[in-house]
Amino acid sequence: MITAQEALSRLLEGNQRFVMGVQDKSALPTQSRRHELLAGQRPFAVVLGCSDSRAPLEMIFDQGLGDLFVIRVAGNIVAPSQIGSVEFAVEQFGTPLVVVLGHSNCGAVKATLAELERPTKNQSPNLKSIVDRISPAVATLVETKPELTSEALMPHAIRANIRASVNQLQRDSVILERLVEQDKLLIVGGEYCLKRGLVEIFDQQHD
Repeated sequence: MITAQEALSRLLEGNQRFVMGVQDKSALPTQSRRHELLAGQRPFAVVLGCSDSRAPLEMIFDQGLGDLFVIRVAGNIVAPSQIGSVEFAVEQFGTPLVVVLGHSNCGAVKATLAELERPTKNQSPNLKSIVDRISPAVATLVETKPELTSEALMPHAIRANIRASVNQLQRDSVILERLVEQDKLLIVGGEYCLKRGLVEIFDQQHD
């Protein structure tokens, strides 16, 4: 298995191909590749991303069958089932890298800002569970930047939500925390720009 930094470089190189509109032909799904994977999988990265139809993770990173262990959920939130999925991948396959990937103009983050500004009556409890997981990080921004409109807060809120998910993965899993401490796992946050097609990996502690 490659190292976490090598895995991250491979993802970013694939994203550059995606931005330029050049696809790696080896990433194309073929019958031989499908048959090869019948024996098992060895994904080199886990990507926890948003369910937004404009952000298909394998395409964004120009990767093929068996390359990525993908988890998608609205708002790229972290709940026990997502943590368990990540734990499964890193333990079962030795995957060295986890990327939490948010994206510009995220509808779940926008809905959370709207809910904080004007709470909805009789909101679906299932939708509320998503908003409730995004709210803590976003609410702090609303409190500390009262001069900003919801639109101006969006870029900050998106990154705050990504960082919160990265931190939660490390904080709420003994397995992941131990692997990070042993330098066997790297967990990073990133943002995908819908307009440019570019992924930016950023330090979770600084904007």
